[in-house]
Amino acid sequence: MIENRANLGSAVALFFLAPLVGEYLLGNTPITDVGSLFMFAPMYGGGALLIREVARRLGRGWATIVAFAAAYALLEEGPIDMMLWNPTYGGFDIAAAYSATYVPALGTSAQMLQDVLTMHTIWSICVPIALVEAFRRDRARPWLGKVGLTVTAVVFVTGSAALCAMQVAQTGFVASAAELAWSFAAIAGLVALGLLLGARSMPRRDAAAPTPAAVGLAAFGVTSLAWSREFLPDGAPQWAIAVAWCALAAAAVALCVRWCRAAGWGATHRVALAGGALLTYVWVGCVHAREMAVPRTTAVLGNVVFGVAAIGLLVAAVRASRR
Repeated sequence: MIENRANLGSAVALFFLAPLVGEYLLGNTPITDVGSLFMFAPMYGGGALLIREVARRLGRGWATIVAFAAAYALLEEGPIDMMLWNPTYGGFDIAAAYSATYVPALGTSAQMLQDVLTMHTIWSICVPIALVEAFRRDRARPWLGKVGLTVTAVVFVTGSAALCAMQVAQTGFVASAAELAWSFAAIAGLVALGLLLGARSMPRRDAAAPTPAAVGLAAFGVTSLAWSREFLPDGAPQWAIAVAWCALAAAAVALCVRWCRAAGWGATHRVALAGGALLTYVWVGCVHAREMAVPRTTAVLGNVVFGVAAIGLLVAAVRASRR
């Protein structure tokens, strides 16, 4: 009974932490609109919980979770809310903002795809999963039974469909059949990749893993660098920046794989990796908060509250991982 309560508590925590990080900590939604958490949770939280449970039920690890998270990123901003193709999504002139790297064959921008994959793969899915799992000794075991997994899938599909319907009703925008087709093909490919990668075990290396502090600092530096594009001057070569993003992403993945195979790599290292990324969202959220449709003081103070809460959660997760 105690184990069942702990499993349910972990599932509920992940269900709500995912949208809190993905929307509120990022600075996309103000603290005055905290009620929208229940609208975002079925998609964000349902997706994160579904990914985590399916991967753990299959006996798979983080390679599978990361690939599934990338598939979720394309699903959310593709078929669900269609931000990838809507030129005026959210009332902003997205087409103009991303015009420099527009790819006609895809109907969207290369940098838009990079932003979507970065935000949702890392922060909407992987960071919340890693933080919640830090509080469990049995981190690789599933939390839900068949009924719970089915309910989660239904909640995710229903919530995502409702948000999709809301977007279409509000904007009148619907992506073309070709645009939806390539996105579904990419999503299926990422899911297949996750299953393929997760089926292979990687041999351990003799070299020692870096300290958790070094891992966290590296994660903070790399993810902060990825967000620094927003502060580049006008006229910067956008295609060169897009290529640099690819190089940075490849280097980060290679380094993480190398570290995960090193002797001594463990739970605290995983929390440090997620924590470094989480801290990047703390400062990014405060910057974004100034652009919310609420008084600037309210927006910034709200994100200070979210930031302090995020730091408190990280401290607790590090302590739990050390036990």
